[in-house]
Amino acid sequence: MSKILLLEDDISLVDGLKHSLKKNGFEAEIVRTVSEALNSIKDIRKYDLLILDVTLPDGTGFDVCEAVRRQSQQVPIIFLTASDEEVNIIRGLDSGGDDYITKPFRLGELCSRIRALLRRAGASNTGSTTLIECGDVTIDLLGSRALLNGKNLELTSAEYRLLCLLARNANRVVTREIILSELWDKAGNFVDNNTLSVYVRRLREKVEADPSHPKHLITVRGFGYQWKGAAI
Repeated sequence: MSKILLLEDDISLVDGLKHSLKKNGFEAEIVRTVSEALNSIKDIRKYDLLILDVTLPDGTGFDVCEAVRRQSQQVPIIFLTASDEEVNIIRGLDSGGDDYITKPFRLGELCSRIRALLRRAGASNTGSTTLIECGDVTIDLLGSRALLNGKNLELTSAEYRLLCLLARNANRVVTREIILSELWDKAGNFVDNNTLSVYVRRLREKVEADPSHPKHLITVRGFGYQWKGAAI
């Protein structure tokens, strides 16, 4: 049974969420404040996924997400937000979130998104290859981290998965459809093309010396993206 840390201060919502998650095979640990969540993530490896409400009495879910990513942990994170405004979506992605769902939401949809993220997280930890070297980027699959010229890259979970996919297919064009299918769900329902463009732009800013004139992460207009670099 996958263990989920749920940060939510709405007691009426928590009861329904906990019951629904249990019915779907997930064990949920409930915290109601940012302070409690920060204490829980000291042992972050015991959780398979985090669900974080954005607005809490003592801070935001973004604060918790950023604290997790500072530990270089790639555990999947879903934000619960009362607003679907672009500024909040971008803030969530920038802080290291993998997905968001806007209240009110259907519990079935939330569980589907949880399962999709857990499948992708599991897939990223399998396979015999533990190190990918592509140009000046090295990906340590066991450590779930990437390095640029030997220096650790501060990547969100989604950015890390995107980099892995492109590096594994170095010098080949990967279509947007394939990226959406591989990194999100098989039908590409949960992340649209605009959100994918945000991920690509943020990743490019971290791996390119001049993001305006990229040498590695290349846009192939009308098709998708290509990672240029000698794969070893």
